[in-house]
Amino acid sequence: MDTIKQLQWRYATKKFDSNKKLSNEKLNTLKEAFNLTATSFGLQTIKLIVVEDEALRTPLVKHAFNQKQVLDASHLFVICIQDNIHEEDVNTYYNNIKSIRGTSEKILDPYRLDLINYMKKMSVEERQQWSKNQAYIALGNLMTVCAVERIDSCPMEGFLPDKFDAALGLDTMKLKSVLLLPVGYRADDDMFSEFEKVRKPIKDAIIEL
Repeated sequence: MDTIKQLQWRYATKKFDSNKKLSNEKLNTLKEAFNLTATSFGLQTIKLIVVEDEALRTPLVKHAFNQKQVLDASHLFVICIQDNIHEEDVNTYYNNIKSIRGTSEKILDPYRLDLINYMKKMSVEERQQWSKNQAYIALGNLMTVCAVERIDSCPMEGFLPDKFDAALGLDTMKLKSVLLLPVGYRADDDMFSEFEKVRKPIKDAIIEL
């Protein structure tokens, strides 16, 4: 497969075919891709909410400035961050390393303590911003995997997070929504799918030293 051709094929889908749904295999590929996304320290302070239920998505459209992709896509991905990062999160991560790799406590403990102290120096707002940075990495990864898998997607920042959080009960999960990614298949009459990509010439976008 020609990766560049797939990235050229990709565009921010404006109109989805609501009758075309992702197979379980495709959906599982995207879930795995999200979980395999690189995150700082590997701490994974982000979560992916997968919303398929159209009855649940319908009232969300108005909270996304009436962007119909929220409803018409096969699935709506809501990328969230934890509302805070706790010492327990760090301990869980390092316990997972020990379990999977068999790494000794003697080796892990200095790194564990360093990360706990690193997080303690941040305010809650700084921890949230740190997690938001990881959310954007996940968004980019998902968009690329979608292109490779011939799945259409549309990244969105234009929505009201507080309204989404309330509607989806994210506050009770101690999560905050930060990004949306409707995924599915483009409608045949979406004129935007035929538009040429507008990008700077490579020489203006890349600096080689």
